Amino acid sequence: MGVSENLKKAIAFPRERVALSHTPLNGLTIIDSEDGANTSVPSTVLPPIYPEWLGDRLFAHTHGCRFNYVVGEMARGIATTRMVVEAVKAGCVGFYGSAGLSRDVIEAGIAEIQSHLSPAQTAWGANLIHSPQQPGYEARVVDLFLAKGVKRVSASAFMKLSVDLVRYTAVGLSRAPDGAIQRANHVFAKVSRAEVAEPFMSPAPAKILQELVARGAITAEQAELASRVSVAAEITAESDSGGHTDNRPASTLFPSLVLARDRVAARTGVDANAIRIGLAGGISTPMAVAAAFQMGAAYVLTGSVNQSAVESGLSDAGRRLLAKAGPADVTMAPAADMFEQGVEVQVLKRGTLFAMRGKRLHAIYRSGASYETLSQKDQDWIDGVLGEPFDAAWGRTYAYIAQANPAEAKRAETDGNKRFALVARRYLFMGAQWAREGTPGREMDYQVWCGPAMGVFNEWAVGSFLEPVENRTVKQIAWNLLEGAAHITRAGQLRALGLPVAPTDFNYAPRQFADAE
Repeated sequence: MGVSENLKKAIAFPRERVALSHTPLNGLTIIDSEDGANTSVPSTVLPPIYPEWLGDRLFAHTHGCRFNYVVGEMARGIATTRMVVEAVKAGCVGFYGSAGLSRDVIEAGIAEIQSHLSPAQTAWGANLIHSPQQPGYEARVVDLFLAKGVKRVSASAFMKLSVDLVRYTAVGLSRAPDGAIQRANHVFAKVSRAEVAEPFMSPAPAKILQELVARGAITAEQAELASRVSVAAEITAESDSGGHTDNRPASTLFPSLVLARDRVAARTGVDANAIRIGLAGGISTPMAVAAAFQMGAAYVLTGSVNQSAVESGLSDAGRRLLAKAGPADVTMAPAADMFEQGVEVQVLKRGTLFAMRGKRLHAIYRSGASYETLSQKDQDWIDGVLGEPFDAAWGRTYAYIAQANPAEAKRAETDGNKRFALVARRYLFMGAQWAREGTPGREMDYQVWCGPAMGVFNEWAVGSFLEPVENRTVKQIAWNLLEGAAHITRAGQLRALGLPVAPTDFNYAPRQFADAE
């Protein structure tokens, strides 16, 4: 077997060791140890590269997973209970998309997950989203998580620490027999800015801990332990992703958070090595996974690509729209939960008018107008978008807001601009609901959270078994991304040793894995 063939074989089978020998003229060359014609004595042996070895092995040990790979939460049940169960069975960490769901629905979802997993299968959790528009919601969800033994929480959309998030992590702290502080409850803080990350990397504020002790929510010992460790040991760097995003490039966000971690450790005394930083956003090809681990990511988290999987809570119509998306087929649109603040989410643009309509609604709100002060033309457009007269939409909106946030409902009774904002928020919310349910006649209003990585995944899948949406499962997606990352890591390793690795040797095409692999 020639040098070129040996090189290609070494890259194609990263689980096999690679023997290399120095030659006087060519430097390192690969020895085919199975080829009896080559009797060179190896001077260097590269050990195998397994997908399981990519990332931080302490992460896998801590969370009971085979791979340092997280199937991320997608709100309102897009990340279904089935998706969580299949992720865990595939050796990954899975998060239930509980954000935006009622307490009863979340409770039923937790019970469903627990019924399909054994107590030893610990690599799962649920989403806790910051909900300033719904007073008391976070507290009720944290109460539920603690009562039902949810040991992992992915915290998203937090701009600062909340009392209930601190309560969740502090309640799970205790001393091990050797005196080390151990965690029972794990927070994965999803952040896109260093200034947001630093409070999660730091010990909990003394004021919050004192308040929790005073009301009996945590013990004095738990407060003391919480003052010595970071609030979250897992920090997920969310770069350019679907949904809520700051559109930050991973190549700048990840190093920024690493530097922030080191600053926090120097300032507070927490152990920098006890804070693991993972990377999310843009993780949709083996190259992206390999690059994340090469940067030092402890784990990777995937989102949009799983939304197109068969276990997704998105409707079949929505998943097929996703499967046609290209890298440029995304745009920003107003967020339902933070409409008035001007916060945006990244959504699918191709095949839907949701983003365009949402932006126009927000522009009307920003102008200070109310429905009653608009021209007849604008009123007709709004009624058409809503699919019913504004007054009818307001009646439905008020019925909900009066229960969820009575203060907002009362203000809207006399403030036409506020009333318009609440109706617009309901439309934005329903866009996601229609996409989940595949509501006929509402296709142009589907809100499908999506980042540009979805389009790259589709390009990578063309011509492979992963191209049809019915073949996309969280296991096949995860295993192909990880196996491909091992392949690319091996190619990079050999290139760094000076071997003539061709550009196309970094390519990895999806293949179908058997259940037992």
